[in-house]
Amino acid sequence: MKILTVADQEEMSRRAAEMIIDLVRLKPSAVLGLATGGTPEGTYRLLALDHRKNGTDYREVRTVNLDEYAGLKPEDPNSYHTYMETHFFQYVNIPSEQHFLPDGTAASLNEECEDYDRLIDNLGGVDLQLLGIGRNGHIGFNEPGTAFNAGTHVVKLSESTRQANARFFGSVQEVPERAITMGIGTILKSRAILLLVSGPSKAEAMSRLLAGSEPDSNFPASALISHPNVTVIADAAAISAAKRKVGSDA
Repeated sequence: MKILTVADQEEMSRRAAEMIIDLVRLKPSAVLGLATGGTPEGTYRLLALDHRKNGTDYREVRTVNLDEYAGLKPEDPNSYHTYMETHFFQYVNIPSEQHFLPDGTAASLNEECEDYDRLIDNLGGVDLQLLGIGRNGHIGFNEPGTAFNAGTHVVKLSESTRQANARFFGSVQEVPERAITMGIGTILKSRAILLLVSGPSKAEAMSRLLAGSEPDSNFPASALISHPNVTVIADAAAISAAKRKVGSDA
């Protein structure tokens, strides 16, 4: 696991965008695994800026998203379909038929999960998976206790995750209780993984990741320890507090 420490969230976003741009230029038909939430917004903004200024071409790129809320239609303002359109897809030239997200309104969510894993396999697998980390160590919506070999599945969201996501809704009561998420096993099949960590609220999770020597299912992000090609970009606010805590626990 390679850990890059940067000054702030803006530099974190810039370094992440540079890695994605380099991959797309090297492999124009790359499969990008994308994430949502506050952490990657700056990265998407810089990718859009680069496309406008430098013409980086996404016509052959395919994208698959980590997750989607169960029960939300794609046009719902809080769906991850809407998030991706708002923050990224409308600004680059990826054909609409080449970006994919789970369907949270499918008649059978379990069948949708199976179909999503088949889709990823049929695309040839993910070249670079973008991740954030939750305060409880979740990656995607994989909560503590998720098996590390799990494929895409339906998950009941923890109260802490719903509280953290309530800022995007009117209240925590409006946050769906379930979601479809790529499983940890699906994530680990990616050829490369890029984990972004920003802000003091993620220091506790970062400290556990730094201190961990082996995977622990009670801390989902620890699964990344076993992957051969993981880059963590953490800003000073997240990693400095994390290092202090690791030192104090030593």
